[in-house]
Amino acid sequence: MKEIYGNTLGLKSSEQQRLRNTFRRRVDPREIVSAELARHLTELSHELNRQVGVLINRKGDIEHVVVGNAHKLELPDIGRARAGQIRLRGLRLVHTHLKSEPLTKDDLTDLALLRLDCVAAVGVGNDGLPGVLHWAYLVPENGSGEFWHVSTLPSVHGEQPDLLATLDALEEELNRKAAARTVSGRERAILVAVCLDGNRARAESSLAELKELARTAGVEVVDSVLQMKREADPRYLIGRGKLEDLNLRSMQSMVDLLVFDKDLTPSQGRHIGDATSLKILDRTQLILDIFAQRAQTAEGKLQVELAQLKYRLPRLVQGDDSLSRLMGGGVGGRGPGETKLEIDRRRVRERITNLERRIDVISRERSVRRAQRNRREVPVISIVGYTNAGKSTLLNAITNAEVLAEDKLFATLDPTSRRLRFPQEREVIITDTVGFIRDLPKDLVAAFRATLEELYDASLLLHVVDASDPARDDQVEAVETILNSLGLMEKPRLMVWNKADQLPADEVEALLRSRGGVAISAVKREGLATLLAKADTTLFAEGASESIGVV
Repeated sequence: MKEIYGNTLGLKSSEQQRLRNTFRRRVDPREIVSAELARHLTELSHELNRQVGVLINRKGDIEHVVVGNAHKLELPDIGRARAGQIRLRGLRLVHTHLKSEPLTKDDLTDLALLRLDCVAAVGVGNDGLPGVLHWAYLVPENGSGEFWHVSTLPSVHGEQPDLLATLDALEEELNRKAAARTVSGRERAILVAVCLDGNRARAESSLAELKELARTAGVEVVDSVLQMKREADPRYLIGRGKLEDLNLRSMQSMVDLLVFDKDLTPSQGRHIGDATSLKILDRTQLILDIFAQRAQTAEGKLQVELAQLKYRLPRLVQGDDSLSRLMGGGVGGRGPGETKLEIDRRRVRERITNLERRIDVISRERSVRRAQRNRREVPVISIVGYTNAGKSTLLNAITNAEVLAEDKLFATLDPTSRRLRFPQEREVIITDTVGFIRDLPKDLVAAFRATLEELYDASLLLHVVDASDPARDDQVEAVETILNSLGLMEKPRLMVWNKADQLPADEVEALLRSRGGVAISAVKREGLATLLAKADTTLFAEGASESIGVV
């Protein structure tokens, strides 16, 4: 016997039997609700002073009968949200509203998240008879930002639209839009940024950078959201209402993942994933994914894998902390042995230890090569700077190298060294290093220590800055923060303002007067002679204790 779901506490046996009799009824599949079923529901609702609803399949059979309170219904578990991107659930919800009020936010949210065929509310008259009929169905993505179409019929006794024809047309349109999106083969994402310090301009700049990171990772950005908050929500980072809005947007736009500009705690990532049924990435995960795509050498792949494992380990621990506490033996710890979670954690730790040993070997090999280079007394110039500032382009321009240079973040991951001959027949080694970025993950910096050790033996750091970027000051600060954390701020540094050709001449002159350094265009090979002359003066001038234009 089928049971009634919901708020059945306090119902008489006769009332429960009348509710069970609802399963015997059937409606025309083309109707939203039949007049007979509507009257049956409103009479029950009037008598119980509670909302009563049914879930009807496309054959017109009633699959669930639900009882709520005077204000809302709680639906049974009919399967996870996002049942499908193309097809609808195949169930319509018809329920009563005691005051004949329109569809509520909860009604419409259930419609979208459960992908119901439609949601309908029948008003209950003072005499218990059915009154006005409010109903809604989903609509495909549109320029107006609407998620659903809401209509009102004055009575259930009048002519109703052909529901089956409406649903067929809707699913055909959803199918057509989905087919058009699958051509690119890229994952679709909504970007989410949260501003907690009130600095909206900086938050917008960070969001723009996140878009570039997503583009570099091969993600198709569908939309972006910036929320201003005084403090982060400990459960969802963003507010609950904003999360529901994101859920609706992602459902309609057929989005695969949400990318957050801030790092999420393991708990936040899990809760947001549970609430949206989407893949959730934060800024660190996105950067790690880009590094994984860019790593070409065996060394680079080892370093990226190490950073990824260190990032994932606490999230494995968070997966079931209540069980992990039992693994130490003693009371409650006896039985079948290690759980799957414990085995995974142990394997990850063992892999991390193995990778760190192998990277230590690489570090010692690099030290040997640096020692040989130092014995020959060949100075080293290292190019540092924010990602996509033009470091690889500069290396190509002054050494005629053919290092990969793209208009993407982290186009260069593995370090590249070339010989450079100055006009006075003096040679130096010039090295291009991995680009820095704001809030560069600590695990990534630690994993790339073997690579970054090249900077310690540098005689001069060329700090390349994209002069045309409005956020150049923040980028300079981010690079200097990382250099300071590596203990490299005492190294001689020469500011190299790249892409100066994209600025007015008076602005370039003002920049050089206030900040020093050299203005160049690596693409057009302008200003390179001045750059080499200043580098030569810094490295070889007799008695030169400080570099010219060095900060």
